[in-house]
Amino acid sequence: MRFRRVLFAAVSTVVLLIASTTAATAATRSYRNYVALGDSYTSGPLIPLPRLDPLFCGKSTQNYPSMVAAALKVRSFTDISCGGADTGDMTERQNVTLGSNPPQFSALRVNTDLVTVGIGGNDYGVFGTLVGTCPSLRASDPTGNPCQDRFTVGGVDTIKAKIAETGKNVEKVLAGIHARAPRADVLVIGYPRIAPESGYCPKILPFAEGDYAWLNDVEKALNSAIEKAVDADGDSSFVDTFGPSAGHDACAPKGAAWINGQHTKLLAAAAYHPYRTGMAGVAGVILRHLR
Repeated sequence: MRFRRVLFAAVSTVVLLIASTTAATAATRSYRNYVALGDSYTSGPLIPLPRLDPLFCGKSTQNYPSMVAAALKVRSFTDISCGGADTGDMTERQNVTLGSNPPQFSALRVNTDLVTVGIGGNDYGVFGTLVGTCPSLRASDPTGNPCQDRFTVGGVDTIKAKIAETGKNVEKVLAGIHARAPRADVLVIGYPRIAPESGYCPKILPFAEGDYAWLNDVEKALNSAIEKAVDADGDSSFVDTFGPSAGHDACAPKGAAWINGQHTKLLAAAAYHPYRTGMAGVAGVILRHLR
């Protein structure tokens, strides 16, 4: 009986040592070569200070990839994100004012060990259509949902129908990343909340009241499509920022909002885009996911 107790104690000690070593390894995992891919919700237009590679990608030195790279102390960091990018710009050169951005996949290498990608909102012009159309419809029915009505044809929400196709495009993007950076941990970053869950702020977010709920539904559908693409891929992970951004929508008080409203603010944020506080919030979510 004494021998069994000694054996049990020895085995328990070994198990605990293995567990503690594994936990320590997970907690101190380091990355050496980090590449960031994405659109303007990654690049951070008008957040000081801008990067010049190229200037009109609206890429900030204080976007979430830059913050993540600094926190992880990576040896090599390449941010090739660009405002206006869609999934096609992963493999094609993207034209911007006074220049172009290379295909974003060109930054990937065999030794890349961390990739973040935030893409999909510009596919089929979804984000641009919403912010370009909905505010002008508010006056026609301030308490209704005129924008949702505009894009509902024969009982079909045409915006959400396009989003379903976006998910398939994201699957192809992930396959392309794995082919070029087979050893990389790939994090797919969702989109943070723009509209509040309740309440309205028409001077900041000039949508009709009923369209606030629809805007939330559209964002949820987009994030869900992206997450399903990640699940189908099976070799990457989805980082939800919609949930953690609750209370940090465009209507939130100054300093708490992660997202700007309708007015472009020089040295702060483009219209309907993240502030530096939003980038810091997303960076925090990513780092917690990694740790």
